[in-house]
Amino acid sequence: MAFVATRLALDSFSPAQLTALRFLVAAVPALVLARPPLAWSTLVAIGLTLYTGQFLLQFFAIANGVPPGLASLLVQTQALFTILFAAMVLRETPTPRQLSGVALAFAGLVLIVLTVGHDLTGVGFGLAMGSAISWGVGNVLLKRIRDVEMLDLVVWMSLVPPLPALALSLTIDGPTALVRSVASASWTGVASVLYLGLVATILAYAIWGQLLRRYPAATVTPFALLVPFVGASSSALVFGERFGALRLAGMALVLLGIGVIVLSARASRGAGFRHSLGVVPATRTTRHRAEPSSSSVTETAWWDRSASSGSTAAPPSSIASISTPTCEVEAPAAPWSKPCSTGAARKRSLA
Repeated sequence: MAFVATRLALDSFSPAQLTALRFLVAAVPALVLARPPLAWSTLVAIGLTLYTGQFLLQFFAIANGVPPGLASLLVQTQALFTILFAAMVLRETPTPRQLSGVALAFAGLVLIVLTVGHDLTGVGFGLAMGSAISWGVGNVLLKRIRDVEMLDLVVWMSLVPPLPALALSLTIDGPTALVRSVASASWTGVASVLYLGLVATILAYAIWGQLLRRYPAATVTPFALLVPFVGASSSALVFGERFGALRLAGMALVLLGIGVIVLSARASRGAGFRHSLGVVPATRTTRHRAEPSSSSVTETAWWDRSASSGSTAAPPSSIASISTPTCEVEAPAAPWSKPCSTGAARKRSLA
């Protein structure tokens, strides 16, 4: 519904004005919420890519003729760019299944490009892809931080977009344009801004963060695939958006590719890889008849106390090890587990 609300709001406000207003509304709780334990440079960098770049370009794309339903799909290609950027920057090697998903999605994008010139402009398509790229960069930056409250992070990052968006509005729209737009805005425009700021930003991200905390990320993330379906169906109902055969085939390929990427990530987590924003996955240990070494007594005692109390917090050290004559079992607190090795001191990661 956020893409429909965006299109309605753009009838009253310019893309730069809408970006500024959306995040001004979302930033209000910063008056009462504590700032996340992150450096300002980190907050600004993530805010400029994950919020400012993504939504400025997305709003300009819709204003330049990209239908809301198509836009909801195009921006979800951030999954492709996240994989590519993570491989380049974080040295994360994509799996063959992920690469096949990327290939399918890019093939779908080629089909969508072939529909440029009908109700889709080349500029609009380029802006939508720029939004997805900015989102992908923000995801890579976000992967570097841990142990933060999602709601606090969302609210404090919302302080970043208003300044550059207002500066852009001042340059493009004029010094008094925002005041005039607010004064003459329709009730649907005002309601759309409030919806985007309160529901689509604060509430949506807070719920998403809580779901990631309560359930495995592999269980939650596939629901992101519902976004293009909701966006396309709601746009068809509200604006009568229609999709030709070629564009529909392209959208289906993109969605299939994204599905392969998301579900392959789910399979990888099920095999031992777990990662979610700011959440340390719960770990467990396996008892052995051999006695643990003296260096692991503290860690073993911590796990016993944690199990009896029901705590799911991370252990006091980054890796809690139990050494045995034949095997060393690791309970990783980091999101990436170390691979098993052969020999007398074999290591096995516990999911």
